[in-house]
Amino acid sequence: MFGVAAGTKRVDAMIFTVSAFYKFVRVEDCESLQADLLALGEREGLCGTILVAPEGINATIAGRDAGVRALLAHLRADQRFAGLLSKESVADKQPFQRWKVKVKPEILTFGAPEADPTVRAGIYVRAQDWNDLIAREDVLLIDTRNDYEVSVGTFRGAVDPKTRSFTDFKSYVAQNLEPEKHPKIAMFCTGGIRCEKASAYLRAHGFDEVYHLEGGILKYLEDVPAEQSLWDGACFVFDERVAVGHGVIPSGHGRCRCGWAVVAGAGACPSCGAAVTSVGSGRQP
Repeated sequence: MFGVAAGTKRVDAMIFTVSAFYKFVRVEDCESLQADLLALGEREGLCGTILVAPEGINATIAGRDAGVRALLAHLRADQRFAGLLSKESVADKQPFQRWKVKVKPEILTFGAPEADPTVRAGIYVRAQDWNDLIAREDVLLIDTRNDYEVSVGTFRGAVDPKTRSFTDFKSYVAQNLEPEKHPKIAMFCTGGIRCEKASAYLRAHGFDEVYHLEGGILKYLEDVPAEQSLWDGACFVFDERVAVGHGVIPSGHGRCRCGWAVVAGAGACPSCGAAVTSVGSGRQP
């Protein structure tokens, strides 16, 4: 279960709604939007992080359900964010320590201006239709996440690019993929944002038939029953839950000092070799 650090906003005996959302859209008033959301989140007692950039918005937040609904409603009232999709789960402790709204050059650092989903997006595939797509022999399935995330779980048959950061994906493409040899590619990531940008990057470099999982792994784990799932393991998340399984329920993983997820009975961290003395939320000694 999650611990609450000193200084964390806390309300006893409550359930927290966790919401992850993003949208690629032109934002010209980043600082004004930052101030607006910062004030709203403080009023509602929210925790988590929102990134605002000229290319859009990206966030994972948590708080009372009413507070999360208030922020989402506020955003959706803005024409730029109408139809904003929120992937949601619940937690019995606040998974974030503070409330932050930051202005960044990109909502997802990649360093490739041609990777613009508002110009050329891949083909969105709903969670309910994902199994049929990735079962096809003519489709190359690629996990766009980093190595420490893939180590916790992935889709059966997926290629692991073994990247340490998302910017490494560009080198992976240059060294391993060709439009003529790989005409049909399907990609996925945690919440959808990385594979959406990766799809736009491939489209810009001559790959015409590129699919990506709409709403990411989290939406798949939320919507697809475990008995029908092609997902193996858990999904690494960037908060005190560490990883979640089907139903977006915390999987019981802890996090090593090096950042990798660890499980009870593992003996040692698969990355740095440090002994696993216990498993709970946060970093292990």
